[in-house]
Amino acid sequence: MKIRESGMPEETYWESFFDSQFILSQLQFDRTINDAVEFGSGYGTFTIPAAKIIKGNLYAFDIDPIMIERLNQRINETKSSNIKAFKRDFVKEGTGLQNNSVDYVMLFNILHAENPAALLNEAYRILKPDGKAGIIHWIHSSITPRGPSLDIRPTSLQCVDWLLEANFKITNKEISLPPYHYGIIANK
Repeated sequence: MKIRESGMPEETYWESFFDSQFILSQLQFDRTINDAVEFGSGYGTFTIPAAKIIKGNLYAFDIDPIMIERLNQRINETKSSNIKAFKRDFVKEGTGLQNNSVDYVMLFNILHAENPAALLNEAYRILKPDGKAGIIHWIHSSITPRGPSLDIRPTSLQCVDWLLEANFKITNKEISLPPYHYGIIANK
């Protein structure tokens, strides 16, 4: 199941919206992390820099074969041997990873899915006790140059509510990621 309004713009344009190093640092994505998962890896905007930070493997999932093909090209170009890319409908099928197996999950610009609870429940399932979930999304404003339509774009308060319903504990719910995003950190 493709995420609603998930069409990707051209790669360079897409990546111009993010300072991936800054965002990862603000979301406490650091060298203490062994294994991590990214839901909806896209071009690898965050995958490649995140893999350089962690000690173990980064499991990157996307449903779009074009995105996985591009990510695999970037993995080869950067010689990032710790990235495992999977074409998979993780909304319907989950990740296939074991319970309590990863330290961090990245849910970046994806909680506008029709069923965000399924994503959050899968993230919770695979996280180790005290593992972290990092969430970013487009601010709820029409001034953003991209992002899902406002009628399906979640506010930070909606994301916090969904995280709490999935049994997460909120660590930080008001991370400003200018100019167009906000972030949230939650723990299992």
